[in-house]
Amino acid sequence: MVQSSAVQRQSAPTDLGPNYKWIALSNTTLGILMATINSNIVLIALPAIFNGIGINPLAPGETNYLLWMLLGYMMITATLVVVFGRISDMFGRVKLYNLGFAIFTLGSILLFLTPGSGDTAAMLMILFRLIQGVGGSFLFANSTAILTDAFPKHERGMAMGINQIAAILGSIIGLILGGLLAVVNWRLIFLVSIPFGVFGTIWAYWKLRETVQVRSRQQIDWPGSLTFLLGLTILLIGVTYGIEPYGTSPMGWGNPYVIAAIVVGLALLVAFVLIELRVSNPMFRLQLFKIRLFTAGNIANLLSGMTRGGLQFMLIIWLQGVWLPLHGYSYEDTPLWAGIYMLPMMVGFVIMGPLSGKLSDRFGARAFASIGMILQLVGFVLLTLLPYNFDYVWFAALLVLMGIGQGMFAAPNTTAVMNSVPADQRGVASGMRATFQNAASVISMTMFFCIVTAGLASLLPSALSAGLTQVGLPANIAEQIAHLPPLAALFAAFLGYNPMATMLPQTVLHQLPATTQTELLGKSFFPNLIAGPFMLGLHIAFYLAAVLCLIAAIASLVREKRLATPPIAEAADSTLSVAESARR
Repeated sequence: MVQSSAVQRQSAPTDLGPNYKWIALSNTTLGILMATINSNIVLIALPAIFNGIGINPLAPGETNYLLWMLLGYMMITATLVVVFGRISDMFGRVKLYNLGFAIFTLGSILLFLTPGSGDTAAMLMILFRLIQGVGGSFLFANSTAILTDAFPKHERGMAMGINQIAAILGSIIGLILGGLLAVVNWRLIFLVSIPFGVFGTIWAYWKLRETVQVRSRQQIDWPGSLTFLLGLTILLIGVTYGIEPYGTSPMGWGNPYVIAAIVVGLALLVAFVLIELRVSNPMFRLQLFKIRLFTAGNIANLLSGMTRGGLQFMLIIWLQGVWLPLHGYSYEDTPLWAGIYMLPMMVGFVIMGPLSGKLSDRFGARAFASIGMILQLVGFVLLTLLPYNFDYVWFAALLVLMGIGQGMFAAPNTTAVMNSVPADQRGVASGMRATFQNAASVISMTMFFCIVTAGLASLLPSALSAGLTQVGLPANIAEQIAHLPPLAALFAAFLGYNPMATMLPQTVLHQLPATTQTELLGKSFFPNLIAGPFMLGLHIAFYLAAVLCLIAAIASLVREKRLATPPIAEAADSTLSVAESARR
């Protein structure tokens, strides 16, 4: 077996003691849990946060704050993880993982202590969220690589399954915890992560050990790193602002700045690829794509992320904007209850995640990953058959089905990707995998929002105008309100505001009879009006997601079969070269 020239094992994980792998698993799981909780805890608490600093996120000129609070953290993690993964291969994964824990905790402390109010406070909070994102990027970039280093090959699937349960748990716990804490004080949603961050930072520094000795005199690929960071950041900013209204259009794809951002971002990414093909120590290891299993796994990972990222947002808006009000919940309470009603998806993932990971250690990843994507495909198709005012039993059953599908796919696919690369390149491989996943989440939310907004833009104005006229509003005012950007109504419902209260001018509302005001601001007027146009766009988005699931299933299926070999020692596994991995 050819020994990698880049790296040698200092010691096998077993030399660090029989419990080291569990120390690595528990610490990285805590890190991922904390990072994912904080990515979603803000979503539910946004109304309380903006009220606390005196900002109306739906007012003209203020929606930028809303977008950056929603997506800024995700954009930072999407753009930095692959760079940090490469740097971690150069300077030590554990060392930079520890640094990520410390930076994340610092960001949480700064957010808790955010001074002032108004625009100043909003800008500072966005900056502090970006600092959190830098810390989260170190955690995402290295946790998978540290687990792969710590566990022998025949146990990695199980470890990945447990670790990824933390990611799903974090996303759901964040929704519920944000709703509970925001009722007390918005600062508590940032305070809650500080003790865990301090503990995790100290524990990681004390217990985690470097198991790979990096080679000396490595150089950072500055041209590649900068073109990648700028290109992907500018592209994601352009895509994000594409969902904002521009002029009389409900979306901003005709905005010259959006077009310029997309063109410049893509041009920089093309330049990045050309640079990486020519430099001696590239940041993005393009030769890893010569490994069929690595390429197929990342394609499937990208497509899965494009279906999963926007799914949670759309289901939450469905619950908050339509189903929960129709079932008697006040708009202010819908964010918390939406998180609670999404719990069945977590249950499905918790059941299947570690089980499929453990079984894939024995039988290989291909069947589990492919069946997982097929189950998600079936779930998307069946969601289109539900009426907008569904029986929750069927909705919950579909959430469990999709959670099982995600659990069957996630751990086996991640394990297969990480097993396919040499030990000295696991950091950058982990970063590349996380980049595909995080960028896909941002793209997914944009894609779902665009499709649903397009459906609303085509059908909602006439439905809203007719409904408002029918209850007594003057035709000119009804027409004016009906042509407001539909995205404002979606954001209002998502934030827990009554959409009609945000769309109707207060001067007009106060001139209406009390019975008319009650009807307009009631729990059934807006849901019944928006349901038809909203479900049309949602069904199109679900069908597109089903197609992406099918392609991901095919990508998972065409990867090579797992060789029927007994478990091998981790020390031997660490010496596989790229070429040798490609032949497996």
